Amino acid sequence: MFPIRDHNPSQRTPYVTYALIAANIVMYLMTLPGVPGGEWLWARLALYPLAVVNGQLLWGLLTHMFLHAGLLHVGGNMLFLWVFGDNLEDQMGHRGFLAFYLAAGLAAAAGQIAAAPFSPVPMVGASGAIAGVMGGYLLLFPRARIDVIAIFIIFFKIFTVPAWLVLGAWFALQVFGGFTVAGDGGGVAYWAHSGGFIAGIVLALPLFLRRGGPRFWSRHHGRPPHPAADYAPSRIPQVPRRFR
Repeated sequence: MFPIRDHNPSQRTPYVTYALIAANIVMYLMTLPGVPGGEWLWARLALYPLAVVNGQLLWGLLTHMFLHAGLLHVGGNMLFLWVFGDNLEDQMGHRGFLAFYLAAGLAAAAGQIAAAPFSPVPMVGASGAIAGVMGGYLLLFPRARIDVIAIFIIFFKIFTVPAWLVLGAWFALQVFGGFTVAGDGGGVAYWAHSGGFIAGIVLALPLFLRRGGPRFWSRHHGRPPHPAADYAPSRIPQVPRRFR
């Protein structure tokens, strides 16, 4: 089950969100196996916790945010950025959102390094920074409506649920994974996700307070301060998949 869209339309064009998505896709294509120099570039720009602890390859703290390990990895991350990024950019402005995004990504990297400082396994992906976007979104719009798609064996079903449920459940899974999976092995960087999410809440807090803090929630009942978007009913949930 994962989000596919929200009912929270932007009031301005999210140029930074578009640029970040484009940059991630371009870097993914440039570092594909078979592309001349691609594997070398990927290995050079990844984040190595052990190297950073020793003061080496420090640029990886930033560049790892634009690398991915596969098509599903980059596709999933960009979907989440597409769903949640435009609304934070709308609230923070273009420059403010870019600074927020990069700061959340750095905080996520710090979280993973703190969890496994001597790991030689490379860390890549925008998910730590995007987790920060999700944390900021949760703080500002806890009751925004999110459409999530669930797959039940041969059926698709789209549900509309509040943001706090989607994002809260996602964060809980990251914390659970962090405590149950060794952080110095390969796989999902759970503590990067958790650290980025918490950093996103903290970094968005000044904006939240300028908007009035809890009064901002009270005025809009935790929803965005503008009319929600409505979508035509999808036929996808009623159509089973057929196998031949």
